[in-house]
Amino acid sequence: MNKRYFVLPLVALMAACGGGEEKKADKLVRLKTEKAKLDAEIKTLEKELKAGDSTTVKTKTVTIAQVETSTFEHFIDIQGDVDARENVAVSAQSPGIIKAILVREGQAVIKGQTLAQVDDQVMRASLAELQTQLDLATTLYNKQANLWRQKIGSEVQYLTAKSQKEALEKSMATMKDQINLTRIISPINGTVDQVIAKIGDAAAPGNPAFRVVNASNLRVLANVAEAFAGKVKTGDEVEVTFPDINYSFRTKIGFASRTIDPLSRTIRVEIPVSGNKDLHPNMLAQIRIVDYRAKDAVVVPVNVIQYSLGKPYVLTVKGSGDKLQAVRNYIEMGRTYDDKAEIKSGLEAGNKIITTGFQGLNDNDFIKL
Repeated sequence: MNKRYFVLPLVALMAACGGGEEKKADKLVRLKTEKAKLDAEIKTLEKELKAGDSTTVKTKTVTIAQVETSTFEHFIDIQGDVDARENVAVSAQSPGIIKAILVREGQAVIKGQTLAQVDDQVMRASLAELQTQLDLATTLYNKQANLWRQKIGSEVQYLTAKSQKEALEKSMATMKDQINLTRIISPINGTVDQVIAKIGDAAAPGNPAFRVVNASNLRVLANVAEAFAGKVKTGDEVEVTFPDINYSFRTKIGFASRTIDPLSRTIRVEIPVSGNKDLHPNMLAQIRIVDYRAKDAVVVPVNVIQYSLGKPYVLTVKGSGDKLQAVRNYIEMGRTYDDKAEIKSGLEAGNKIITTGFQGLNDNDFIKL
């Protein structure tokens, strides 16, 4: 057999085997390179995702406040008006024509001072006649009494003279009283708030001629709805505010009616007001009657309270430093008024509640201040 024919196929086979090994090595290198790139991309994406999740929580900025105890008060809000206890419409005591106005609006007057004069000319003429008759009767009586002391004349003559004199004296006193009724007088100390009458007007009892007000003796009157009648009584604490003059004070109810008005279905309350020159009758007053008070109560703003399945809760803070987390605290609420809520249980003094930024926060979410 020719040896050349045997060597040639062997060389071809060796060449073929050597070339295949070289291709596998290249493929392996290529795959390792691709794998390294994929691993690098995976790590980059994982870091980005982790960083993104961490940023969402850490960038949730909130504001917190420490829970403290205070006195919680609940009020009944009503509206009232300033009223003068002594606010008098003054009228004449006897009919007649007004002939003089003696005061002006804004003038201070005292009790018994004459405000106007009704024509009394006829009465004064009658008084003069009575005076003449009384003078004669007095003279006759004095002479008769002198004679009687001397045992001259009869007792009947003496008693008749005495009776005539005394009758005329009584008539004189009555006439003077009637003349006094022609004066329109102030029944109180105060200020003339209104002059209604004019000279020449016909005065008559019951027709107001002046209004006199004592502005130093004021009160606030208000009506409380029947639904609150059982909660309001004399002596209850009340806060009164006059928005027009930016003035307020605290006092106690001076009087609370026990009878419900059948038309308005309300009870009337009266609140005394100390002297203040800026207060005027009929001025608007805002009244807040204290119907509930709790001392050392836990009080939080109403707007921080959230609900889950109908149950109220607030978010508090746990942890320290950079590892702060929101915690859901379910609470039992008491009364609420305005923007404050009383917390019966679930919170205590010293807890830190989240007051802003709590929207969208869940239990154990990370937060930062």
